[in-house]
Amino acid sequence: MAVLYILAGLNHFRMPKFYLKITPPWVPAPEKINQLVGIIEILLGVGLLIPSLTSYAAWGIIALLIAIFPANVYHFQKAKKKGKVVWPTLVRLPFQALLIYWAYMFV
Repeated sequence: MAVLYILAGLNHFRMPKFYLKITPPWVPAPEKINQLVGIIEILLGVGLLIPSLTSYAAWGIIALLIAIFPANVYHFQKAKKKGKVVWPTLVRLPFQALLIYWAYMFV
């Protein structure tokens, strides 16, 4: 799980355009928010590797997954509106619950 979040965080810097495209228009300073989320994901991933921080990192991941859920809904709605393939964005929505459950196992 730690590797997943570290790599996901690094992707915010490698592929910022992808994340900016799925950022809802109501999010202020999307470039800065994208970088902030990337940093948070990296730190939480590292936190999972440190036994004394694992539980805190897991709670942080749960909070982060809840916070970014609206962006995933927006991504689905945007794809649907454009008539693009929506199944990957639709599958991602319940997958968030599985990720939250997985993080909760580290609490």
